[in-house]
Amino acid sequence: MSTLNPTQSGWRTALAGSQMLFVAFGALVLMPLLTGLDPSVALFTAGIGTLLFQFVTKCSVPIFLASSFVFIAPIAYSTKTWGVPATMGALFAAGLVYVLLAAIIKVRGAGFMHRLMPPVVTGPVIMVIGLGLAPIAVNMAMGKAGDGSIELFPYVDAMIVSMSALLTTLLVATLGKGVFRLVPILAGVLVGYAVAASMGMVDLTKVTAAPVLAVPAFVLPEFNLAAIMFMIPVALAPAIEHVGDILAISNVTGKDYLKKPGLHRTLLGDGVATAAASMFGGPPNTTYSEVTGAVMLTKAFNPIIMIWAAVFAIVLAFIAKFGVLLQTIPSPVMGGILILLFGSIAAVGMNTLIKAKVDMAQQRNLVIVSTTLVFGIGGMAIGNGDMSLQGVSLCGVVAIVLNLVLPQADAQKDDLSEEAQVVEDLVEHGRK
Repeated sequence: MSTLNPTQSGWRTALAGSQMLFVAFGALVLMPLLTGLDPSVALFTAGIGTLLFQFVTKCSVPIFLASSFVFIAPIAYSTKTWGVPATMGALFAAGLVYVLLAAIIKVRGAGFMHRLMPPVVTGPVIMVIGLGLAPIAVNMAMGKAGDGSIELFPYVDAMIVSMSALLTTLLVATLGKGVFRLVPILAGVLVGYAVAASMGMVDLTKVTAAPVLAVPAFVLPEFNLAAIMFMIPVALAPAIEHVGDILAISNVTGKDYLKKPGLHRTLLGDGVATAAASMFGGPPNTTYSEVTGAVMLTKAFNPIIMIWAAVFAIVLAFIAKFGVLLQTIPSPVMGGILILLFGSIAAVGMNTLIKAKVDMAQQRNLVIVSTTLVFGIGGMAIGNGDMSLQGVSLCGVVAIVLNLVLPQADAQKDDLSEEAQVVEDLVEHGRK
């Protein structure tokens, strides 16, 4: 376990923890607001998830876990189709997928993950996540519901609010200095909210009526086979991305977390955090790159800081007026920010292909990427009724199956073997 630096003991460590929560806050509460979940519950489960992650990893990695945007579309569909309790049960199963992968890594190492889900698989799946959500962002920015079914605010008013939020987010992300550059989402929400309030788009009646303190609206999970089968494939893409997150924080701190505590422990911690969140009705957890950036900027490498951030998140969850206030954020504010956010997710998927130098001139790669993209963006569904497979779930399965079935050129096989061996070498200590 990390020892406290004398200059960061006591209140200074707590203050650093509150700063980390501040950095993560915008994205943390935005995800539940988009999916209809309770932001107070999300705060609570982010805190619980981070504490569990730190326990599993023996408090050795300075990481904060909170709401994962990868699951937005699947959660929205699942809650509409099977309800929130069944969705929570499905997310619990998704967390167990992480646990299973962690067990396999401990036994065999992580090279198999690269073979199962190389960049040609994960890249287009991540792109589908962002591009598939684009209509939701645009509809909300124009004052409509996410599905475009009804108009919530006049078009002109909505565009003024959404573009002010988008412009603020863009400027802070590109021109901000120091810690402020790490909170573009929060800055966009604040400016957009202020503009919306000045235009009479904010109703604070419920905030006034709400008690100061209250227990968050926890939801117990129910287990529905159709919902579980729909959600499990979604967990594959963020699981492979977890490796990149751990490499990133390792580079920032100069410590090899793939060796100690080991990739199997960090992935296990992620899975336990996600499963625990579902037990209370919260969104699945993931490591936050914003917080990794803050760690790099502030040199706050002490994992105890993340424990403080988790404690503050749990405390905020019980301040009822704060939770209700979050729910008064008008949809155009979120829509403006999501235009950039969802586009960024798609760009990450594209960058995955570029960094891995995936040759799209090779028919095999072209077939995998193009089929995955059209299935996802076009809304392809296989099956009917409760057992249909669609969206990110379908794309993940299709990409993996095509990668396993389609023959590879000899040169490509050699490249894949070399890349897998590199991953294997990096995480060989994960067997220990």
